[in-house]
Amino acid sequence: MIAVTGATGQLGRLVVEALLKRVPAGDIVAIVRTPAKAADFAARGVHVRRGDYGEPASLASALVGVERLLFISGSEVGARAKQHEAVVAAARAQKVELLAYTSILNADTTGVGLAAEHKATEAMIRASGVPFVLLRHGWYLENYTETLAPVLAHGMVFGAAGDGRVAPATRADFAAAAAAVLTTSGHEGKVYELAGDEAFSLAELAAAVSRWAGKPIGYTNLPQQAFAEALVAAGLPAPFAHALADADVGIARGDLTTESGDLRRLLGRPTETLEQVLARKPRP
Repeated sequence: MIAVTGATGQLGRLVVEALLKRVPAGDIVAIVRTPAKAADFAARGVHVRRGDYGEPASLASALVGVERLLFISGSEVGARAKQHEAVVAAARAQKVELLAYTSILNADTTGVGLAAEHKATEAMIRASGVPFVLLRHGWYLENYTETLAPVLAHGMVFGAAGDGRVAPATRADFAAAAAAVLTTSGHEGKVYELAGDEAFSLAELAAAVSRWAGKPIGYTNLPQQAFAEALVAAGLPAPFAHALADADVGIARGDLTTESGDLRRLLGRPTETLEQVLARKPRP
């Protein structure tokens, strides 16, 4: 039995779909907070179980009989360490044979603030005695390709990354890699640094969007605080805005890129590029 937590989230759904291409539906457990949202999976034969990171008892019952678990990190920044501890404890109690955790790229060396809870979770997992594999994710390409409306409206990409380069990959590529790890052997104890094959600067992002849109798009580099304030003014919650601005400074340091090639090897093919994703989108 292979289980996926957060199975109705943006990444979780893609992982379940990738697993359905590899194993029978009856071998998959979708763990979700609201089972009704996974009715489509249940209709296809996937086992749907309720499990909430904030309710340890629900996690214990959700993991009964599970041999391999994809533990997708929680989304409540600041509350994740305690929530993650409950998942790791449940995995240990149910004697899960392999726990795969979605961490952050370069978790042990990055200065990105979002990494703190991931580092704590990795330490919990290592101390638990549960066999594990760490899937350290870089940025999602969708962070850029699904937020193009304001870029097109202003003719400008704003950021605080300077000339730093980021190597994002699509959620679908990260999901396919997770499915590969969950359905093949030889991954126990491994740490995979997962990122796209092609890194780019935000100026290069702007140029690619300009070519796709057929209109001039530039890049304006802002100080970290000014970028955070701009994001708040655009409607983002302040904590999230400051986290994104901090991540941009991490990009400037090189924290969100890697030469590992791990994602490409797990996929058995190149990762999708920015240009390929833009080409699938309707032109403005």
